[in-house]
Amino acid sequence: MSPASPRPLPDGPLVAFYGDDFTGSSASMEVLAFAGLPTVLFLQPPSRQRLADFAGMRAIGIAGTARAQSPAWMDAHLPGTFRLLAELGAPVAHYKVCSTFDSAPHIGSIGRAADIGAAVFAPAWTPMVVADPGMGRYQSFGHLFALADGTGYRLDRHPTMSRHPSTPMDEADLGRHLSRQTEQSLGLIDFVTMKRGQAGAQLDRALEKGAEIISLDVLDRETLIEAGRLIWEWGGTPTFGIGSQGFEAALVAYWQATGLLPAEPNLPRPKAVDRIACVSGSVSPVTAAQIAHALDHGFAGLRLDTRCVVDPVAWEREIGRAGEAALAALGEGHDPLVFSATGPDDPAVPAFLGATQAAGLSAEVVNERLGAGLGQILRTVVAKGGLTRAVISGGDTSGRAAAQLGIDALTAIGPLDPGSPLCRTHGEGGPVDGLEIALKGGQVGRPDFFHAVKQGGRQP
Repeated sequence: MSPASPRPLPDGPLVAFYGDDFTGSSASMEVLAFAGLPTVLFLQPPSRQRLADFAGMRAIGIAGTARAQSPAWMDAHLPGTFRLLAELGAPVAHYKVCSTFDSAPHIGSIGRAADIGAAVFAPAWTPMVVADPGMGRYQSFGHLFALADGTGYRLDRHPTMSRHPSTPMDEADLGRHLSRQTEQSLGLIDFVTMKRGQAGAQLDRALEKGAEIISLDVLDRETLIEAGRLIWEWGGTPTFGIGSQGFEAALVAYWQATGLLPAEPNLPRPKAVDRIACVSGSVSPVTAAQIAHALDHGFAGLRLDTRCVVDPVAWEREIGRAGEAALAALGEGHDPLVFSATGPDDPAVPAFLGATQAAGLSAEVVNERLGAGLGQILRTVVAKGGLTRAVISGGDTSGRAAAQLGIDALTAIGPLDPGSPLCRTHGEGGPVDGLEIALKGGQVGRPDFFHAVKQGGRQP
């Protein structure tokens, strides 16, 4: 049974999480940090010494690339990472996924990750929260809906996610979608039951029937708080959950509603900078609109010839050319924006896919080269241009690009758009240690995002 009064927040780490892509990981960090909980996000599993360098953090995350990996990769890499999270002693551990749940049995399998997490943490049950109203994601009777240009779509009819190049969503019922990836028994706490005050009873019934992963509907503030209550008060110790940054948003909402956290934390406001550099490997229409806005407002657009990625020698030349062009743009007073495509309908997309197929290369190989190339360009421009702020756009791109920067951790320093905070890099004296950076997923941000990063955010 849930206690009559809220369970206190213990000292030490409260939440330990692993994100299955880099930009999504920063979204969870954002939720926690801007609720007043100091949070560090490591870009690789940290050593004990590196953990000691960030003593006092209330939340500790590890950003990964599992969303773009096979189940075999997960079997090899996730158990050790989950054991590291368990050793931190946080009462809540979280496997963070994209808020559009993009996954498939063969790549980015959320079900396989849930199975591995269950083996490591042995939870009483696994709560799942994917919806996040702050990000325009809503779940009703187990079905996920997402906004696009202000219009709500069932996920399998969403103009982007239904056409995702790697994990197209053909099922909005998350239970059905997840059942293709795991044999664990699935349950649901629906929003009607929540609003009637019967969620605890329904949870008991689901557990009695053997449910192991239980999805929690979220439509509004009330259901978000109730989801957080179920996780915190009923989740057991330790709690292991899966979901988007909505998982942290639910916990924070409950902690604020019960007075465990202040309702209105004082958020920092970073200052504007004179110049920034941006790289983008996203083909999302959201990013396409952001690129168009940036180019209309003085940014220098520099297109990469991604067909070169199939030839390592040609690709190195293309990386060098783009880096020189970006530095030249800076010298002329412009902010460089290096991009691979302007959206899903850009002719560069089929050209890239055709070149990949003709060369007989896997998507994993060429995507790794593309992301690494963008990171090399950004590192060169930041170092030689003396820049203090930058943007990497693209969920799968960000991890590969950030790996080229010589950094191993991020901390959040200011809000931008939900899901993409402005962060500070940490790299133990590396060339971009202290850089301010925004890691933006393809579906994240308003059209003026790149300009907002330059300005340090928007006026309230």
